[in-house]
Amino acid sequence: MGMRRKVKTGIDGLDDMLLGGLPEMNQVVVAGGPGTGKTLFGFEFLYKGAKLGEPGVLIPLEETPEMIIDNAKSAFTGFSDIDKLIKDNTLCIYDTLDIRSYLNSREDQKETFARLVSEIEEAVQENGAKRVVFDSLSLLKLLLKGEQDYRSMSMDLVGNLRRMKLTSVLTTEIDVAEKSRMYFLPEFFFYDGIITMYSSGDGGANRALTMEVIKMRGTSHSRATVPYEITTKGMDILSLAQRGKG
Repeated sequence: MGMRRKVKTGIDGLDDMLLGGLPEMNQVVVAGGPGTGKTLFGFEFLYKGAKLGEPGVLIPLEETPEMIIDNAKSAFTGFSDIDKLIKDNTLCIYDTLDIRSYLNSREDQKETFARLVSEIEEAVQENGAKRVVFDSLSLLKLLLKGEQDYRSMSMDLVGNLRRMKLTSVLTTEIDVAEKSRMYFLPEFFFYDGIITMYSSGDGGANRALTMEVIKMRGTSHSRATVPYEITTKGMDILSLAQRGKG
């Protein structure tokens, strides 16, 4: 099998770290503490894809589409064409209200999960999506009864995304913000890639954000832990190449 095509994330500095982008059809978990910008990372991955002519779908379990769009607009004021891309359906923020209410009602979970997967499939077919962001696995874990159910359903989700030939980002919250206290959940290892986002400092103006690519099947990648900022024009990851220029 030859080299797989790389899917450009479009995120400043990250494609350098990944030597060109995410290998096509990789399922990548983006793990970080609160406030590290995981949902914004996912949004930018889809926004930049839409700009490159690759439609994408965001499946938010925690927020409504309106909340996601408002947050993205207020963080990324430089993304002036969000509404146009949504109207053109190249950037689709799916409303999972029904799924959230099924999960909350504690109906048969396997049935609910099958419904979630078929809704994702429907949304993907509707706009010919090449990229999907699932936000977040943590909420799925919270809503499913047992650890075993969560693991097997996460594996099913990844299998289904793979079957649909999608390149996906799945966010998850981790309790520890700092790299020195980082540990990995066993289920992280059935994903093709793991990117972690750390926050250190006092939580105020002195908070430092850093990012690391822990693993990425199908490509070599930088193993450095690099600083990043969330700017009005998107995420800016200060990759080694950029730091060399500075």
